Amino acid sequence: MVTPSEVTPASATKPPKRASAPGPDLPRIVPRRHVGRWLTAAVALLLFAMVLNSVVRNDAFQWDVVGRYFTTAAVLDGLLLSLWLTAVVMALGFLLGTVLAVMRLSANPVLRTMSWGYVWIFRSTPLLVQLLFWFNIGALYPTLGLGIPFGPQFLTVKTVNLLGPTLTAVIGLTLHETAYAAEVVRGGILSVHSGQTEAAHALGLSRRRTLRRIIVPQAMRSIVPTAGNMLIGTLKGTSIVSVLAVHDLLYSVQLIYNQTYQVIPLLMVATLWYIAVTTVLSAGQFYVERYYARGDSRALPPTPLQRLRGHLTAVRHRLSAAMAADARPAIGGDR
Repeated sequence: MVTPSEVTPASATKPPKRASAPGPDLPRIVPRRHVGRWLTAAVALLLFAMVLNSVVRNDAFQWDVVGRYFTTAAVLDGLLLSLWLTAVVMALGFLLGTVLAVMRLSANPVLRTMSWGYVWIFRSTPLLVQLLFWFNIGALYPTLGLGIPFGPQFLTVKTVNLLGPTLTAVIGLTLHETAYAAEVVRGGILSVHSGQTEAAHALGLSRRRTLRRIIVPQAMRSIVPTAGNMLIGTLKGTSIVSVLAVHDLLYSVQLIYNQTYQVIPLLMVATLWYIAVTTVLSAGQFYVERYYARGDSRALPPTPLQRLRGHLTAVRHRLSAAMAADARPAIGGDR
């Protein structure tokens, strides 16, 4: 009796066929030539080279003077003050802005109205006007007091002694940034699907815990890109406090060129520092966005190193394919 296991199909006894080597007469695959792309790239590189040549070889920039003042103590002190202002304003702005955003989304009509009114007023007023207003607040309120409304005051302070130029800059910039930060946070919270809130409430989580543990972490994917732009804008916007005689980076440079009359090279010093710091902040924003993009259905954006590695790998594959294609006719001819 023959069992099924002893039956061997005829196809199983035959040796597998080997893939035949491509013959010399097979057509070669030629990639598409992007003539317009290369012409556009060539024109762009030519324009960039012309601009770079005009900047480097223009003696009016006085690059030796730029190098001499680039790391002086006055410039570095102004840079540190600009960085300090940016950090304090962004921290306080987003802290107060988050409170305003929660008030705007509250079911309390009074809180919603107050939040909307704050955002409306401070977004409608230019920043320079706000800074000048707070700098001259002593004309409206010579003294500030703490006490009972319409009653006696327990503590009074003169405004002139309380608000200096630096504190005025911090208050003006913070109140201005708070209005924009509130809208950024509110938009990020609204970007989270309402089903997340409903699921959290179904699990018995409180509104505060739901907001802190579920809504805000998911909203950060929408908040971080705009917040990064605000951070860079705030860094550059701190230069406006020079009108209040605050010794930031721009004001420190102005003090130097008012004495040396070397306006262009000193402005280039400030410009190069702003570009350097902005570049660092942009790189940090990229990695923060990658961090909060985890858990999303989309793939994480590649880092610059990963992009470079991918381009090198693609070039290596193309070179290998081209060398293999060139070697095929010779191999076929020998056979």
